[in-house]
Amino acid sequence: QVHLVESGGGSVQPGGSLNLSCTISSDMYSGLCMGWFRQAPGKEREGVALIDPNGFATYADSVKDRFTLSKVNAKSTLSHITLEMNGLKDEDTADYYCAAGMGVNFGGRWCELIAGISSATEYGMDYWGKGTPVTISS
Repeated sequence: QVHLVESGGGSVQPGGSLNLSCTISSDMYSGLCMGWFRQAPGKEREGVALIDPNGFATYADSVKDRFTLSKVNAKSTLSHITLEMNGLKDEDTADYYCAAGMGVNFGGRWCELIAGISSATEYGMDYWGKGTPVTISS
């Protein structure tokens, strides 16, 4: 069993900042691929950022240089990941989901977001949080 508990989110004006946090605990798995996805109304769920067990993070092009994903391992089966979101734009409005799983290897690139592959279903996330809303509005 893998449990994900999200916190953070809310409403902010354009240009503002928000942090999303997620605690991921597992009864047996270590070395999971972890990250954040988002889903705007009427749109497909898409990748925002992924982080591997070594702390290497990759980002969707739409959030590069604005969002930062980091990870703290309390122990091999307990991790906390934080998504720092700066320079928020209207188009960042969505429900944000924390996720973890075995991940997918794209030509030697395991647990990495790949340009042109945005759908959440492509990334091998087996476990999901309940989602937290982020609203950017003036």
